[in-house]
Amino acid sequence: MLKRFEVTGFKNFKDTLTIDFTDVRDYKFNTECITDDTISKMIVYGKNSVGKSNLGLAVFDIVTHLFSKKVNEDLYVYYLNSESQQDYAEFKYLFRFNNADVWYRYKKNAQQELLFEEIAIDNDLFFRYDFRNGEVAYGETFRAIAGSLRFKNLNVESALSYFVNNVSLEENHPLSQMISFVNSMLWFKCPDDDEYIGYKFKRTDYYSFLKDDTLRNEFQQFLYNAGVKENLDIKKEPDGTMALYFDTATPMPFFKVASSGTKALYTFFYWYKTAKDVSLIFIDEFDAFYHYELAESIVRLLEKMPHTQVILTSHNTNLLTNRIMRPDCYFILSDNKLTSFANATDRELREGHNLEKLYKSGEFDG
Repeated sequence: MLKRFEVTGFKNFKDTLTIDFTDVRDYKFNTECITDDTISKMIVYGKNSVGKSNLGLAVFDIVTHLFSKKVNEDLYVYYLNSESQQDYAEFKYLFRFNNADVWYRYKKNAQQELLFEEIAIDNDLFFRYDFRNGEVAYGETFRAIAGSLRFKNLNVESALSYFVNNVSLEENHPLSQMISFVNSMLWFKCPDDDEYIGYKFKRTDYYSFLKDDTLRNEFQQFLYNAGVKENLDIKKEPDGTMALYFDTATPMPFFKVASSGTKALYTFFYWYKTAKDVSLIFIDEFDAFYHYELAESIVRLLEKMPHTQVILTSHNTNLLTNRIMRPDCYFILSDNKLTSFANATDRELREGHNLEKLYKSGEFDG
């Protein structure tokens, strides 16, 4: 799991912003939001333009150089913070697998090129490589695993990727598990049909995965539960492809006539059903097109994914209730700081407190 994340000098974040997923309180309710003493489900609030979307891009920057997966380059324009004095952005990740801590730290310039990489396992250096001058340091564990492999004048996108692709690691090795975790991370927005980072190299089945009758019936019931009382059907187009239609007196093509909210439900359902082994999912403005009751039902579904860390951004204060989550899982982003509600006030928050009312009154602005 991801235990800690730090970013400095990237987009909104001039100074270091930290997410400490291990800062868990002893609340006895909504324990499904905590896994192995780590926050696994969280919602981030904040005013417009404070960097909620950029927070997701920062967390997923690791995917952009470790894997050649789909990334919309427009998302990462103006990469460095405009007010920073340094000419690079720095990222630090702390993962934990099999009781071993894996630290991964790197720096990138304005062109998103790696300048520096460092890996440590249980605080012991594994390797450190500086792309600017070729300086390299190896730990004993690296030497034991890598054999004759050494870094010299590397002309690669990532020294870590180079190592992993040229050395046979056991599946339970912490580095193997870290690579597998990052490979299974997913960021997306609703209802954008082609806006996602990670998980899949290509998403060619987005418009066609409901050809399966069972899945289509399940999605139809999903829409029913959301208040969309329409039947669905699959019809053959003139070019021979199969397309999703509303089964009305005059069949209507789903993707041409569906509302933004219905399309958002389709996008969510697509990933919910096809990304079964997702390790960490970040949904930006996940409920922008949802009725508040529907937004709550989506959160409930995500809470039932025990092996997946979930980060959501939202403006929907109806979700601010201890009935859904808990104060150490709600966060507010402001002034380059991400603070849980539990830490944003001197008040001892209890299960009976009205978090929405406290939030609107400015209790967590301090």
